Amino acid sequence: MIALSLMVALAAASPISADHIKADVRVLSSDAFGGRGPGEAGEAKTIDYLAKQFAAAGLQPGGENGGWFQDVPLVRLDRTAATMRLDEKGIARPLVLGRDAALSLRNAGTTTVTAAPLVFAGFGIVDAAKGWDAYAGVDMTGKIAVVLANDPDFEGGRDLGFEGRRMVYAGRVGAKLEAAAKAGAIGALVIHEDAAASYPFSQVGSGDALPAFSFAPLTVSAFKLSGWLTRDVAVDLLRRHGLTLDGVKTRSRNPAFRAFALDGSTVSVTGTITATPVVSHNVVAKLPGASRPNEVVLYGAHWDANGMNGPDATGDTIRNGAVDNATGTAEVLEIARAFTHGPKPARTVVFAAWTAEEKGLLGSDYYAAHPLYPLATTALMINLDPHVVLPAARDIELIGGGRTPVEADVRRIAAAQGLRVDDEPAVEAGWYFRSDQFSFAKRGVPAITFRAGRNLVDGGLAAGVPIVAAYNARRYHQPSDEFDPKWTFAGTRQEASVAFALGTEVANSAAWPGWNPGGEYAPLREATAAMRGTK
Repeated sequence: MIALSLMVALAAASPISADHIKADVRVLSSDAFGGRGPGEAGEAKTIDYLAKQFAAAGLQPGGENGGWFQDVPLVRLDRTAATMRLDEKGIARPLVLGRDAALSLRNAGTTTVTAAPLVFAGFGIVDAAKGWDAYAGVDMTGKIAVVLANDPDFEGGRDLGFEGRRMVYAGRVGAKLEAAAKAGAIGALVIHEDAAASYPFSQVGSGDALPAFSFAPLTVSAFKLSGWLTRDVAVDLLRRHGLTLDGVKTRSRNPAFRAFALDGSTVSVTGTITATPVVSHNVVAKLPGASRPNEVVLYGAHWDANGMNGPDATGDTIRNGAVDNATGTAEVLEIARAFTHGPKPARTVVFAAWTAEEKGLLGSDYYAAHPLYPLATTALMINLDPHVVLPAARDIELIGGGRTPVEADVRRIAAAQGLRVDDEPAVEAGWYFRSDQFSFAKRGVPAITFRAGRNLVDGGLAAGVPIVAAYNARRYHQPSDEFDPKWTFAGTRQEASVAFALGTEVANSAAWPGWNPGGEYAPLREATAAMRGTK
């Protein structure tokens, strides 16, 4: 094990300043920024602050029309007067939104769904390559799918072709909703279990009334609603049909499983959505490359949190997002400063702060669909979205490992800084699909993300794990995600130092990072090889 004195010496060699990161987080997560909600008053303050920090660092504007910004046209969806009722074989059960269920509506105006039949669809998986289709031969017209969280391998005790305990994209809620919609359903409800979802119901319950966002223009959708049911509500529903949750899970792990009607059980919903057009903004800066300026290394972090919403039990209405993601945004600012204080790299380095990640990766997805710098010649995307602010650690945690050879570079660079790279401990959470790197990976751009580890220098895992668990349970996406002046940001500095060193290597290399052979994103990258002169 590397001695603590050596770790301190290695860390001292990094140009990344924990104090600078702390100062930026203090500002961005202050009440004055109102929780950095897209389209809210806090957005203008946030993007102005970021542009000024990039300018002060000596970067050039990297946005549209020679400016700092990229416009992202969105629609804000505010829900009012919503009710939800479950009828279980003739027994009416009003559901309290935020306590028994969470509800999202898709269309502007008033949505009314009366006694829509429920269909249990297992894990809701449709994957022709794997031979799974929960909806094959099932008429879902006018019906609502009830699905399990995660994928068939989760808790299955064996590999059914879904990467074992690590969640695949088909296990993500968004993929389940898309599959149900394609099958003709008018809605889908996910059964919430803490382990399968990787977060407690309180996180979706407390956010039930938060505004949703969509890309503009908003179109009328035949898929009218989605949401969550608590485990207790779902268990009671299944019991009335002579079913158990464990029993239907077992049935659903068979590729021959097909959705079946919960005869006599329906859901009725009413609610009104006010749709308001909003132009939000990505903030983009650049450091032009010295010899190959048309080749790009891209750093990104999302600047948004959940804005002015609440209140919580204490009356706090501001979801400050100090960790998520003022910290990642501050890391990008500090990495930008480090680049401008060193030799100019061969490739252009672009620094982006994305909007509306919390609303579905919208800002990064918009950029990736409307890139300001070609994706084909973007060598690598490095995403900074730390999960917890931690003291100095012995490790960093790699998210979604096994996808790209760049991971070997991360391990080598981390080792040079006295750090071990561990795989993320909660592979079932599907973190690789839950932040902005996925917007690029699904389009073929090599994309990587990692975070400070929980094996702390002072106290090891016994000290680090409880800090992470407490944040997940009580602060993640809550008003209590507030700045703590006692934070040292030592672990954050380690994370940013590895990210800076990795980006520096790629920015000065003539090589093109790629995907592991046979990987799901490799064919997308290969399709643009000629644009990089590698084919």
